[in-house]
This record gives sequence, C-alpha cells and structure tokens, in this order.
Amino acid sequence: MVAGDEFVASGLVSRGFFPCSSKEAQVVITTRTLEFFRAAHLRAPRLTIQSFTRTLCDLHGAPFRPYLATQFSVSFDIYLDCLAQLKQKVHVALGHDTPDWRLRNACPACLYKLEGEEVLEIPVLTTMDGNNSLKRFERRERSAGMAPGPSQERADDRKVPGDYYLPREEVDRWGKYQLDELMKGFEYDEEKDGCSDRWQNMKESVTGKAWAMYEETGIFLSLCRHGFVLLVADMVRSGELAKYGFAVVNHLIKVIGELGDGYDIGCEFGKMINKHPVLGPLARANKFRSLVGAFHGHGHGRLCQLCNLATYVRGVGLEDLEYCETFFSKSNALAASTRHATRFHRQQTIVNYLEHSDTFEAYASLSALLICKYKRALEVKATEPALEETMRQLNIQSKDEFAGWLAAEKAALTNRMWEPPSETLAMEYYQKLLIICREQMDIILRTEIPPETGNEAYGVVAARTRHIERQRRHIIARYDKTFLAVQDLENRLDISVPWVPGNEQYEAARVNVVKRRYQRALDKLQALVISRMFELTKMNMSGTGYKLRKHIAKALQARSRTIKVALQNYNDVAPMMDADPLSWEEVVEYTFLSQFDILRDGRDDIRMYPWAKPSGRVAMDQYFKIERANEEIIRLNIEVRRVITHIHDEEAFLQRAEVAVREKQGEALAHQVFKYRMLRGRFADEHLRRFNALSKVRGFSGTLLPGVAVNKERLGEASLPEMPVAFPRAPLDAVVELEDGEAEEEEDEQDEQDLVDQFTVLTLAQDSQVENEE
Repeated sequence: MVAGDEFVASGLVSRGFFPCSSKEAQVVITTRTLEFFRAAHLRAPRLTIQSFTRTLCDLHGAPFRPYLATQFSVSFDIYLDCLAQLKQKVHVALGHDTPDWRLRNACPACLYKLEGEEVLEIPVLTTMDGNNSLKRFERRERSAGMAPGPSQERADDRKVPGDYYLPREEVDRWGKYQLDELMKGFEYDEEKDGCSDRWQNMKESVTGKAWAMYEETGIFLSLCRHGFVLLVADMVRSGELAKYGFAVVNHLIKVIGELGDGYDIGCEFGKMINKHPVLGPLARANKFRSLVGAFHGHGHGRLCQLCNLATYVRGVGLEDLEYCETFFSKSNALAASTRHATRFHRQQTIVNYLEHSDTFEAYASLSALLICKYKRALEVKATEPALEETMRQLNIQSKDEFAGWLAAEKAALTNRMWEPPSETLAMEYYQKLLIICREQMDIILRTEIPPETGNEAYGVVAARTRHIERQRRHIIARYDKTFLAVQDLENRLDISVPWVPGNEQYEAARVNVVKRRYQRALDKLQALVISRMFELTKMNMSGTGYKLRKHIAKALQARSRTIKVALQNYNDVAPMMDADPLSWEEVVEYTFLSQFDILRDGRDDIRMYPWAKPSGRVAMDQYFKIERANEEIIRLNIEVRRVITHIHDEEAFLQRAEVAVREKQGEALAHQVFKYRMLRGRFADEHLRRFNALSKVRGFSGTLLPGVAVNKERLGEASLPEMPVAFPRAPLDAVVELEDGEAEEEEDEQDEQDLVDQFTVLTLAQDSQVENEE
C-alpha cells in the first residue's frame, strides 16, 4: 500500500505508473511510455502493441515474450479509460456534454455561422462513402466441416465514449426488414439512367454477401468538405448497403439541417431517399441534395452528370466531394491493429484515430486548405478572358447561351432514354414476324424425313425418326405460342393487314431494331472501357501492393481482349447507322463517359448541335467551372471569417471557463481545462498568419475582422467572468509571404517541437532506470 492512497492501483497511477493488474501490481508501465505509444500509434497507425513491446525489449536488452504484449495491452487499456473519463469531466465542466454537441460544432468553417453573412445556396457540403479495409475477424472455434464453428467472442458490453459512432440499433432501423410495413402499397417508379447497372455498390444482392469470417466488414464514414469527421458506422456482415447511408443522412439532417452530400452513387441514392416513405419527406423539407463526386462522376452517364455532377449544380463551388478517398488512404493503416481486435477495442482504436485526425490533421491544416481552395478558385476565374475569346471564335453572343445548351442537352438525352410505347410494340411485332417466319421454315424442313438406306438397323432408323418428330412438335408448339403473341400485338397496334418486307411500317421497325442493337453494342463497349479506366487508376494509386498490381495487370490484359471483341461487335453494327467505326487507339484514349454518350444516335440526330461538338463542350464546361469558382470564392470568404471568429470566441470562452472552474471545482480540473485550451489554441497563431498572407493575395475579396456568432454559447455567459483576451496574436496588418509547401514544413516542425517539449531528456531506456531507482 502506498502511503496516502486507499488503493495500490490509484497510488501507482498518481506517481506515474499504470499497473497490469488491479489486485497484485507486480508489473507497471510508466505513464510516459504509454503516452509515447499512444502518440506514436496515432501518427503511425501501423505501429501495433506487439511491435512496440518488441521495441522496448530491444532497448532494454531483454528477449521478447508474448505475455509482455498482453501486460502492456492491459495497462494501455486502463490508461485510455482514464483519459476518456478525464475528457468527459472537462466536457461536462465546459457544457460540451449535451447530445450531439460535437457534431453541431465539428467544423468551424462549416458550422460556426455568423450574423449578417450571406446565405449560401447549399449551406453545408458533406461527403460519405464505405470502406472495407477495417474489417474484423469474428473469433470462432475451429470446425472440421465447411461451416464456421461456434463463436468465441467474449461478452463485452463496454461502449466507446463520444458520439462519433452511430449505434447499430439506429442503423438497423433503416434495414429493409424493418421497413416492410412502411413500404406496403408504395410504388417505386425509378428513372432509368444506366448508373444502377454500372455501379455494383447499388446492388444489395452483390454487396450484401460478406465472408463468414468477418463480424464487421468495414466502416461507413461521413466527412465535411474540410475533412472533419461527422459520423461513422460499422458495416456488419454486409457490404455497402443503403441502410448505412439512410441512417447517416437522417442523423445529419436532424442535427445540421440543410446540406448537400457527395456520394459515388449519389444519383441512385438520391432517388432512393426521395422515394423513401420516412426519409423522403424529411429530406425534401430540409432541401437535401444528393450529389456525385468529381472523380466518380466521370464514371456515370452524361445525363446523370448533368443532373448530379458538382460542376453543373449551383451552390457547390469547386468542391470535388471526394475527401473520403483521401481519408481512407490514411486510415487503412489501422487495419493491422484492428483486424483481430475485440469489437470494443476496434471501435476504441478507430474513435481515437478520428479524434486525433480532427485535431491534428483537419483543424491543423484548415487554414492551409482554405487558402489552397481560394488560390485554385482565383486560377479558374483567371481563365475568363480565354473563355471570352473562345466564345468570339464560336460566335456565341452571350454567356446565357451556355445554360440553354445545358438544358437542351439534358432534354435531348432524356428523350432518348425512353422509347415511345408504340415504337416498342412495333419493334416487338417486327421481331415476332421474323421468328414466326424462321419457325415456319423449320417446320417445313423437319417434315422431310431422310429415306432409309437399307444398311441401317430398324432401331436406329426408328430412333432418328422419333427424334425428328419430337423436334417438329417442339417447333410447332413454339410457332403456336409466337403466333398467339403476333395476334395479340396486331390487336394492340390495330394492325388489320400483317406487315411484310417492303412495307413502310415494317422498314421503320427494322431500322429501330438495328438502332437498338447499335446502342446496346455501344453500352457494352462503354462499360468495359470505364472498368478499364478505374483499374488503371487503382494500379497507379499509392499504397497498392505488388500482388494487387499484378492481379490488376492480369485483369487488364483480359479486359483488353474483351474490349476488342466488344469493339468488333460495335463496328459490325456501326455501318448500319451511318456511324464511323472506332479504332482501338480511339477507344483506349477515351477518359470521359460523355464521349460515349455523344456517339449515341436517337430519333433526333444531336451530333450537329453546338453543345455536341468538342469545341462547344469545352467552352460550356469552362463556363460552368468559372461559375463554380465565383461561388467558391463567396463560400471561402464566409468560411475564413468564421474560422477567425471561432478562434477569437474559443480563446475567450476557455479563458473564462478556466477561471470559473478553478473557483468552483478546484485546481486539478482547472489545470485540465488549461491543457484543453492549449490544445485548442495550438494552431491559432499559424491560422492567423496564413490568413494574413492570404489577405495580400491579388483577388482576395474577404475580410479578416471577426464577426458575431449566431450561437451565443461562447459569448460571455453569466456564469463565466469576463476575461481580457490577447487577440489576434499575429498582427493582421503584417506582410507575410506564404511560400509553396511552407505550411506543411512548418506543421512538421511544430509536431517535432511538441514531441521534444513533452519528452525532453526522456528516453525509453531511462524509464527503466527510474523504475529500478524507485
């Protein structure tokens, strides 16, 4: 027993040691070592407890034994629990413990609204996506058969602190089996644009199949446009089902309100939400907009792009809505430490990483990100003279014509999606006539039985005759069935005299059938080329392993052969439509799906319209990019001022809170509030310095003066005394040059300095000496 402490464990913790057992504390780990591992693991998620324990053994000159990793894991568990409880006490003292407080204040640029600011077309932009890297094996007994053995999962009812995770119960409420009653009598008349056939994660029959070895098959994540984590949900024994998106959107709308969300299948997902009997009314009331990200958008059909791609949607700005891919490229490193963890420890590891990412990645680089977006918008806006020159060359009188082009293209593509019912029936009648003619010929041929040669046995001849008669009966049955279908179609089309070759209606139907065959050949070729493009992108992606690269390379070889076959089929049909054949070189260079859509030939020839010509399409896209750049600048001016105001208000609030907590709850908790204030204000000077440099950039049209927040919770509550605040810490009128890459270098230097300050003259080897001396 340590003098002055009731328990041995608490006495050890107060002196900087965490025991590996609550009863017999024979082995302890120093707090500094645990904190060092926590910080190192968050910066390098591939670092696991076992590898770190092996490192300690190497430093101490001791052989590694498996139980050492177990002991370290127990101590680290206790340490993380203490940190979580301490963080909760600080949040309670600051009033940050109300439901969804973190989500409502996740991103200062998105959510810290100011009085008198311009109302944005889409107030908040988010993105979401699923990722299957963070799978977790389910612990089961070995089984001799094919079926998995019984589960060996330990009962662990601990809940991960915080509100990053959506509870499984809330997600499961949106599952199909929970909506049976709501969906009764509900008609789902979905528009067909081809995207649902192209994207596999729309098909629950495909994505719903998961390997039995996994309990959690990944995560479903939602981020704001600045990379702050909004919500996360576990994908449990399934792929990327619609229920995860439904649950996330429902929660975001109820907490945040009006927003636009980017999703790789945003076109289809938006239709599903709009038709949903529960979520649909909520989404429409809050003007929810489902969008398609810039990267995935070029894998969608042209009509889908015109409706959902960020480039053509007012209010989106230049946001690409693809931040999830960037986030996953970093978070995938957690797989090594979560694949075999328990359910609680997996979620604990993920949540700790998300918290660290929000503070030390998203918030630390927030000002740099806003400045990068601002400069990009100015660069796009600077291309306006080039657009005006192009307009002069194309004899375009006004920029308003581009909006008309967009509407005309959308109308033309929409009209080509739907075949008039009369044309569909006429084509079916034409095809039935061809079938019935072929079957009549087959009946005639099967009527003639070859004469006997005299050299064959009676049994052989009889068997051949029965076979021919059986084939003839089958053909007659098919003929009768087809004849009935022809009669039905003649009644529905009001045809009094059957069509014959040379007849006007017969020839028109024949042309439409050829046209349909042409379009289907083009669909097949298009799908294969798009698959090839994504595989090429993946093969060149950073982090793709050697084996996966080889696998993709083999798939590309097979895909190329398949593309050549599809190309030949297309070229066989193209002359019938007076279309130029495509060469292999042209096809492999296609990078946008719209290049395929323009090849399609409908009832109206659209290839001569100005928006269908390459020069016109380039000019139209450039016009809409400039329009989005102007919107982006307006949004960034608002966001920059929000961040500056948030820095000012947060500093003032935490200073007042620290004094109030010290007076009411003592020095210990006040010190933790002080540490929290230092953490929140760590990057304030750097943000202000960067914004100050931005104000000197030619074209900047915003202001650096703090505004007044709509939410008054940080603005001098009666319970907190007023405190003078030294703001700004960096003079706003100073001239500071922001060189390329300077922000990233200084962030790295700051991280290194923080680590040095925290662990000055301490090494892991010295930890051992301290333990021996005591």
